[in-house]
Amino acid sequence: MRNNWTKEEIKAIYNTPLIDLLYKAATVHREFHNPREVQVSSLLSIKTGGCTEDCSYCSQSARYKTEINVHKLLSVQEVIESAKNAKAGGSSRFCMGAAWREVRDNKDFDKILEMVREVNNLDMEVCCTLGMITESQAKKLEEAGLYAYNHNLDTSEENYNNVITTRTYEDRLNTLNNVRKTKITVCSGGIIGLGEKEEDRISMLYTLSHLTPHPESVPINALVPIDGTPLEVQANVTTWDMVRMIATARIVLPKSDVRLSAGRTQMNIEAQALCFMAGANSIFAGDKLLTTPNPDFDQDKMMFDLLGLLPRLAYAKQNAEAVCC
Repeated sequence: MRNNWTKEEIKAIYNTPLIDLLYKAATVHREFHNPREVQVSSLLSIKTGGCTEDCSYCSQSARYKTEINVHKLLSVQEVIESAKNAKAGGSSRFCMGAAWREVRDNKDFDKILEMVREVNNLDMEVCCTLGMITESQAKKLEEAGLYAYNHNLDTSEENYNNVITTRTYEDRLNTLNNVRKTKITVCSGGIIGLGEKEEDRISMLYTLSHLTPHPESVPINALVPIDGTPLEVQANVTTWDMVRMIATARIVLPKSDVRLSAGRTQMNIEAQALCFMAGANSIFAGDKLLTTPNPDFDQDKMMFDLLGLLPRLAYAKQNAEAVCC
C-alpha cells in the first residue's frame, strides 16, 4: 500500500507490455482479493435531468438537448421496490444517483435520508451519488446508514476544464474529504474516452493513489457517447485501453475494488473476462446505468456461470476485516 507513487512509476506500469501487465495485475489481485468474487451493484437514477452543470459527457445537463426522460425525485416506495428487485437479481449494493450540482438541506434531502434507512434495512450496502456535499450532510448520511458515497474525479486535474467548467477539481476533492470525516466508504474513479491524453489517465490514477486512505472503490468508466452532448462524436474506447487502465489501477490501488462500470454494452464477454483477469472485481448490473444502457441481470448471470465468477455478499469485505483485525 503506497501513497507516494510518482507519475513516472505509474506511466511505466501503464506502458508495460500487455501480457506482462496482465500477469502483474492478476498477481496483485490474488494477493488482496478472491479472484472469483465480483461484487454486483445496481444504480438507480432517483432524480433525472435538469442539472445545472456543464459536464460535456452527461445526458442530464440542462444545457444540452438529449432524449432523456426528465423526472423529479422518486418516491421512497418506488426506490424501495427497485432495491428489492435489484437484490432479487443478485445485487448486494444499491446505488442511488440524483442529477444535482450539490445537496441542499431541504425536504428532498430528508427524503433521501429515509431512502437510505429503508434500503439499509434490506441488508444491502447503500451508496449515493448526489453531487457535492458538506461535512454535516455527510454526517447525516452516515447516521442514516449510508455505506458508500460516489464522487468521481472524472479525469486528470490538467484536463478537467476541458470537460467541466461549472465546478473545480478542488470542489471534487473537498467533497471526498468531507466523506472521509465520517465512516462512509469512498467511491471515486473516472471516465476514459473523453478525448484525454495518456498522461491524463496516469495523472488521475496518481491523484487517487495519493488520497489517504485509497478509495475503497474505484470505478473505471468507458465513455458512452450521448447524442446532444459535446462528446457525442467520440470514438468508443478500445478493450485494450480498458484493460490497461484497470490493470494499472489494480497495481497502484491494490486493496480497492476496481469497478468495471459504464461501457460494458460495448464489450463482449471475452473483453470483460480480460478486465476481470486484470483485476476488476465489481460491476453494475441492471438494464440501465443512470441513463445509459447496461447489460441486464440474465446476461451477467450467464457470464458469471461461464467464467466461474461468484457474486460477493453484502458487507463481505467489512466482515472479513473485522475477523482478521
